[in-house]
Amino acid sequence: MAPQTQPAHGYEFGGPIGAAGITFGLPILLYVFTFACNDVSGCPAPSLLSPKTLSLANLKAEVGWPTDGIWGLASWEATGWTLAYYVFSALLYRILPATEIEGTELSAGGKLQYRFNAFSSTMFSLVACIAGTIAQGAEFPVWTFMADNYLQILTANILIAYAIAIYVYVNSFSVKVGNNEKRELAAGGHTGNLIYDFYIGRELNPRCTLPLIGEIDIKEWCELRPGMLGWILFNCAFVAKQYRTFGFVTDSIVFITIVQAIYVLDGQFMEPAILTTMDITTDGFGFMLAFGDLAWLPFIYSQQTRYLSVHPVSMGWFGTLSVMAVLLAGFSVFRLSNSQKNTFRTNPNDPSVAHLSYIETKTGSRLITSGWWGIARHINYFGDWLQSWPYSLPTGLSGYMILSAGSNVPGAIKALDGREIVQGAAKGWGMAFTYFYILYFAVLLVHRDGRDDEKCQRKYGADWEKYKKIVKYRIIPGIY
Repeated sequence: MAPQTQPAHGYEFGGPIGAAGITFGLPILLYVFTFACNDVSGCPAPSLLSPKTLSLANLKAEVGWPTDGIWGLASWEATGWTLAYYVFSALLYRILPATEIEGTELSAGGKLQYRFNAFSSTMFSLVACIAGTIAQGAEFPVWTFMADNYLQILTANILIAYAIAIYVYVNSFSVKVGNNEKRELAAGGHTGNLIYDFYIGRELNPRCTLPLIGEIDIKEWCELRPGMLGWILFNCAFVAKQYRTFGFVTDSIVFITIVQAIYVLDGQFMEPAILTTMDITTDGFGFMLAFGDLAWLPFIYSQQTRYLSVHPVSMGWFGTLSVMAVLLAGFSVFRLSNSQKNTFRTNPNDPSVAHLSYIETKTGSRLITSGWWGIARHINYFGDWLQSWPYSLPTGLSGYMILSAGSNVPGAIKALDGREIVQGAAKGWGMAFTYFYILYFAVLLVHRDGRDDEKCQRKYGADWEKYKKIVKYRIIPGIY
């Protein structure tokens, strides 16, 4: 059958060249982060701070490059246990009680059925890990295995992301016009360019049927399950590593672990809300989402606790309360603005929103021009971005050097094995790793805002231009 008609939908992410750069560049970036900020020599590795003395042999020794070369990036054991983790997640998806909900109307007609139990699946897993930690402490095998095999687990997740992306790309060519399976291609995912379509995703909502488990919506399952839980588990593994290394746990690593766990659990508890997001309704599922969900998210988002497991930082009560204030400010803006919008959409006569001014478009939609949404067109993004700062602030002016036992440097933090950790010349340079998330998240939100702007321009036309003249700022009031 002929492919679906391609609507007007230009390239994104720099087109084929950008897609190729991201597809093959981001996995390399993850390895750079893993090696450059390490528990062997420092964060960053000392040679990176002294380019004149830099040599490949010294750098390999400093970053902990595997003795058996590139093959040491992976292991059968780590790959096997990582695959077991994915199978376990799929089994919980099928076995645990779930809420069955219909998705939004598809462009070809009909609605897909979704099964939601990500929150209970994560809670089940965490309770099992808590029980293991109570019984075995910081030596609980899950924590030691994740910390000791971090590099090999990273490789396994990258390979799984590539494998899933290849599967959904190849399988998308079986989508036929007018099929009875409610399968359709994403509007911007079938341009005819192989690398771009592979990256952006051809099929909108690819599904597969697994033995004993049944049908799984691959996109929705990847979005909120393996990577999200993996993020929490890595944080916990690094808390345990800090205790094994120093004999204590700092307030900074505990704070980050708790607030990030709350963020994940909140998103999973509100799992049905994902059905109205652009990821589900508009974007195809390709390498972009597969890699982002399964490799980028759990490994980049846990960089702060990974750092703190080697260089402990104590915030004290004042520091903790200050960071908490930033977190609450961001959370309040995010939640209150979204709540106001949802109330206005579902019940515009509600006393809490009845006073809001708005523009009624020719499509019948109403664009709010006062309240939270009169401050900025995506004021919720601003709140979301503010929430990212408390993930990095506890690491301070990050950067450290690891010295051998007996160095006796004043102010050094001594590990139980005798090694000494000092900041020295590395102070501040480690921020490239621990504060990267803030920069990345800002770029992500700006890009998402741009995509939404184009979408609304196509949908509302002149009404959107009128709206932008009233609500001038995109995300940050008075700045952007």
